[in-house]
Amino acid sequence: MPHLARIDIYPIKSLDGLTLPQATILSSGALQHDREFALFDEQGRFVNGKHNQKVHTIRSHFDIHTETLSLQIDVLKQVFDIHKEHLKLEAWLSDYFGFPVSLKQDIQTGFPDDTYSPGPTVISTETLKEVNSWFPSLSMDEVRKRFRANLEIDGVPAFWEDQLFTEEGQIVQFQIGEVVCAGVNPCQRCPVPTRDSLTGEAYPDFHKIFISKRKETLPSWALNARFNHFYKLSVNTRVLNKGSSSILNTGDEVKILENSANIQGKKIDVKTNNG
Repeated sequence: MPHLARIDIYPIKSLDGLTLPQATILSSGALQHDREFALFDEQGRFVNGKHNQKVHTIRSHFDIHTETLSLQIDVLKQVFDIHKEHLKLEAWLSDYFGFPVSLKQDIQTGFPDDTYSPGPTVISTETLKEVNSWFPSLSMDEVRKRFRANLEIDGVPAFWEDQLFTEEGQIVQFQIGEVVCAGVNPCQRCPVPTRDSLTGEAYPDFHKIFISKRKETLPSWALNARFNHFYKLSVNTRVLNKGSSSILNTGDEVKILENSANIQGKKIDVKTNNG
């Protein structure tokens, strides 16, 4: 039976994630605590792995109950109360990056890459296994860390999630437990998956290998028109019944419902996932 096998959130955008047994859907359709905080430079741009490889070498752990953030570089570790020690935390980050860094919070939507589709990103376990086979020196856990999807679906074949989008401007409805979602578009990937999640070191020819294998293994149910290039993996979503059934649990049954009409008549922009 197709089911939700794993839930991952990333409380600080671009930093380390947390694996949870359940997650709450916010009124915006985003997962609670996912990308709730983000780092910014003085120009208001994200400080992330896409633009700054020093992000990769920070180990972090955010306690969602106490709202404390542990940051570690090599053996040096420091713990901050993310609210009471906000300025101290920003000073630590600024010193590490070598330029002023601010930490901002959005408890309603977080800071998703695709603001048109702020719901959880979806991928299947078998997809991750297939991608892992293209890069045999990587572990399965490392592949997860590089692609940073929120929801992992098991009991389905590789690239099952490529059924969750259709023509541009339309959606595919699917259900996880009691939560009804809309699959919108495949995620374009940034340079982050090409690099070691702990060191930032680039994997030789990662991009070239990935697009070659992705094209070769594209399933028959995938809509070719949505692949102007093949550096895409996982699916961006919206939550349609937010506010009615707001909890996702591992083990929840997953099923595809139907295609739908265009999304409120609006063209859906395709964003690059990098956090």
